[in-house]
Amino acid sequence: MSETTLDRSHAAMEAAPGDDTLRLRFYEDLCDSDIFILLDGEPEGDTVRPATLRIEDVDYVLCFDTEDRLTAFTKREAPYASLPGRALVQMMAGQGAGLGVNLKVAPSAMLIPPDGVEWLIGTLSHAPEQTEARLVGISRPTGLPESVFDALDRKLSKTAGLAETAWLVAAEYEDGAKGHVLGFVGAEESAQAALAHAAGEALTFSGIDAGVMDVVFVGAGDEMAKRLERVGLRFDLPKFVRATPEVPVAPGSDPTMPPKLR
Repeated sequence: MSETTLDRSHAAMEAAPGDDTLRLRFYEDLCDSDIFILLDGEPEGDTVRPATLRIEDVDYVLCFDTEDRLTAFTKREAPYASLPGRALVQMMAGQGAGLGVNLKVAPSAMLIPPDGVEWLIGTLSHAPEQTEARLVGISRPTGLPESVFDALDRKLSKTAGLAETAWLVAAEYEDGAKGHVLGFVGAEESAQAALAHAAGEALTFSGIDAGVMDVVFVGAGDEMAKRLERVGLRFDLPKFVRATPEVPVAPGSDPTMPPKLR
């Protein structure tokens, strides 16, 4: 089978067990991947019952990062659901279960215990806070580690169509505080929460405290957009390409309507 993104980030994590950045990169890739969950029976409406493996009194939900790997594990046709890794993790809140990832079929095979799942749930649930701080100056961003730029680049590459561009700048506030601001240009109001969450998640998975960066939204013709362009570090967001609708082949194929775990 072909090597996957999860295989590569898992190998890097295993090769340097003391590197928290590589460990966080693996969990980020898990959350961003499409995951196939083995089911214990056919779905009943929008409710599914995951197949689990019990190890030392802990139930592990069996999941795989490709459909072929799920089939290699079962060696037969079996019911499954497909959904983003982050949706699976969030649906497991309060279940007391772990995740069995790619068991027996890939170099990235691993068991994530319940406390690891709960940590991921907490990480993904961090919501941006609104503030009224007033900017009085912006300049070229300095002092941030390369891991932050890499994390933002990866995360924003997955936000197609939500804004025109994003600019990272150093900022000074009216109260004398200093920090960094990520300015999104041309984002619709309906996309702003998702973009703010993506920015915060990028910082979390880069290992940096999310408090070091704020987020602002400006119109494409605003004076602030011109100021951001003059001094900021640019991140290009992919353009949205409308694809031909496909009929879902399994429960969970539509990420906006994930199945319910039972």
